[in-house]
Amino acid sequence: MPRLPKEPFFHPFRPENLLPFLKWIGMVNRETLKDDSVAAFTNAAVVLPQGIAFAAIAGLPPQYGLYTAMITPIIAALFGSSWHLISGPTTAISVVIFATLSNIHEPGSAAYIQAVLTITLMAGVFQVLMGLVNLGQLVSLISHSVMVGFTAGAAILIALTQISGFLGQKLPRPEDIDAFLNALWRVLPDTDIYVFSIAIGTLASTLACKKFLPKWPNYLIGLLFGGLLAIVIDAREHGVQFV
Repeated sequence: MPRLPKEPFFHPFRPENLLPFLKWIGMVNRETLKDDSVAAFTNAAVVLPQGIAFAAIAGLPPQYGLYTAMITPIIAALFGSSWHLISGPTTAISVVIFATLSNIHEPGSAAYIQAVLTITLMAGVFQVLMGLVNLGQLVSLISHSVMVGFTAGAAILIALTQISGFLGQKLPRPEDIDAFLNALWRVLPDTDIYVFSIAIGTLASTLACKKFLPKWPNYLIGLLFGGLLAIVIDAREHGVQFV
């Protein structure tokens, strides 16, 4: 059998490894910029509402989701080693942030935001150090069962944590499911009809767009529909918070 060629040894301090954009910056021209512009507007239509949702899941004000959606891809494009990896805020990271810090500080408070920024900086430092010693290959050791379990658990946690905003009522964290369900049963009669109407309208318009207009940005359309609905029913005068 022919012997496979050996992979070149990874030198973390070579210029092209420290600054990966040096490998592709010379390939940028007018044609690629045109394609990149189309891709940028397409992704912006998708990421804009998702960034706001991720911030809500993480217990942060909505604008922090937009900051992350804008800044992270720029840094990843310039200093990331993969040309195909999608970078930006994600559901899983948002859930981990909320689960880690919500029992220490009140979500959305100044102390909570400061703690999120600190833990984000720490994660970035660890990522840089792991990248310098080429530890990214450890991801291949994680089994499919672990990923499925983590994803399913994250989905359940996300659904439960968003019920509070769906009903317009304050609920405890869903770690103790019995206490959470008891509290949910007690607040159901006090559901804020304006908040609930906006949430249902946003969800329905998103699902309808996905079914009947699959090529359209359904999340963005749902976000716009929910915002217009809030204005039409004069939700601000009835205690609904606007951004």
